[in-house]
Amino acid sequence: MTTYSKLVDVTVCTGCRACMVACKNWNDLPVETQAYSGGYQSHEKPTGKTWNVLQMKEHETANGGFEWLYRHSACYHCADAACEKVCPEGAITYGEFGSVDIDQEACVGCSYCVYNCPFDIVELADYVTEDGDVRQRAQKCTLCEDRLQEGLQPSCVDTCPLDAIVFGEREEMLKLAEERLEKAKQFFPNAQIYNPPGVGGTKMFYVLADKPSVYGLPENPEVPTSAVLWKDIAQPAGKALLGVTMMGVLTGYVTNKLFNKGEHHEEGGEVDESKHG
Repeated sequence: MTTYSKLVDVTVCTGCRACMVACKNWNDLPVETQAYSGGYQSHEKPTGKTWNVLQMKEHETANGGFEWLYRHSACYHCADAACEKVCPEGAITYGEFGSVDIDQEACVGCSYCVYNCPFDIVELADYVTEDGDVRQRAQKCTLCEDRLQEGLQPSCVDTCPLDAIVFGEREEMLKLAEERLEKAKQFFPNAQIYNPPGVGGTKMFYVLADKPSVYGLPENPEVPTSAVLWKDIAQPAGKALLGVTMMGVLTGYVTNKLFNKGEHHEEGGEVDESKHG
């Protein structure tokens, strides 16, 4: 199966926020007013109501200069997603284009995915169920899977004026990232590709001008050990134990029925002696 990825080249991003606006418009996301925190940052991070945030960071250069660092931030769609591992309802799955999807009707708002996301992306937000009830459900970037199914690009990619965000087949995006990295290193000696292996690689990866921590990114994010234990050990063991338990219950039920039937026959009335030799 062909997998796809989104490449974000921060070295050519100008911080125009067109990606934010496009995401809000296409996904019909509500206005989310946040307290002013100073500077030009509109939202601190992605939330359940704002799936795509252009993060702006003031950075002092090695020679004492000053520069702005811009970074498109959204769900990374990890190949080995912690949120998928910890979901007790099976509401989080991998989509046909490589996205990590959340079934809003299956989600119960337990917040396990929120607490275990190594990038602090997933959050709960109001969701109107099929019955018309408003519930708290985990929500985040969907990689515009509905657009991809129609042969369109994700809305943030489609609107980026400088091709700082590009989308395509994963191998092509990895190759393009290497090409852009070579160009970036001419101006940014510490430039590097951010595609952390600890989460199996991400379906949204970066060409960064400096090390990840400069951009507020974890250097080596990993799937939490608790998530691995839960998904790969505890759940299979629990299902196996449940199977054994159910077999025991079923065996007991059948045995009980058989014995009770015999007792009922003996106690239920006289035995017809004519049927016995």
